[in-house]
Amino acid sequence: MTSQEKDEHILEAIGRSRIIIRNGAIVEIGESKITECPLAKRFAYPVPKITQEAVKANIEHRMKAFGMCTTRRDVIDTREFVGFGATELLGFASHVGLIDAAVLACDGAGTVIAKKPALIQGVGGRMSGLVSTSPIKEVIQRIEENGGIVVDKIHAALDQFSGVKRAYEEGFKKVAVTVARPEVAVRIRKEYPDAIIFGVHVTGLTEDEAESMVAVADLMTACASKTVRQIAGKKALLQAGVSVPIFAITNLGKEIIIEKIRQTNEQVLIKPTQLPALGEKQPDPLV
Repeated sequence: MTSQEKDEHILEAIGRSRIIIRNGAIVEIGESKITECPLAKRFAYPVPKITQEAVKANIEHRMKAFGMCTTRRDVIDTREFVGFGATELLGFASHVGLIDAAVLACDGAGTVIAKKPALIQGVGGRMSGLVSTSPIKEVIQRIEENGGIVVDKIHAALDQFSGVKRAYEEGFKKVAVTVARPEVAVRIRKEYPDAIIFGVHVTGLTEDEAESMVAVADLMTACASKTVRQIAGKKALLQAGVSVPIFAITNLGKEIIIEKIRQTNEQVLIKPTQLPALGEKQPDPLV
């Protein structure tokens, strides 16, 4: 299959707005579940208020800036966009040897196994909420040239369980994976108890779904989720950030964040307190 035969990419980004991109053009922008997000205000192309027009402008900027959902897709990056974002933490963990592979989602390639920190960051640093994608041969080739493995080059399927399975088959010993669906996280934990699970794209999780994800995850982003703040916050050993927190739920997750703090030159406040500790500026509304 060539990139011209089918070229459709569906995202849920910026407050879980549903975005459809076909043949290099945005063809649909859905309504967001939230109206304001502190993180969105700090994007490279900021979104002060989450409207369909603002979301469209942000996505168009991503497509122009690094080729998201196009043949021009950059897959290598060393810049940190969020200090404690998922790929920033996993890229760092790879750099210091806490993991040796990360299973990620990439537009134009589907599930990808990356071992280089710059590939981890390049694939995931500005990508969020990928629901489905179709193969783009140029993107797949670029990933492979940089040492990555594309799990399904024919269909670009998003299958994190198969990605973890393939990573262990390839001989990786310390495998991390970003997971959006609680049932997939539960399945991965059952079959691969040593995997490091990072819960992402959790806005809108029900209480039961949040409970399921928290029970098996090592790290979780809070996104705009009310249930994750309540459930993960109470169980977390460590929290990074207060507006859109990252929760370390296990000692291994805690170790990754602590080690990143140890090696940074930035000023950091460390304070024992009851979690979750939330600032005044939260996504609005929490859902």
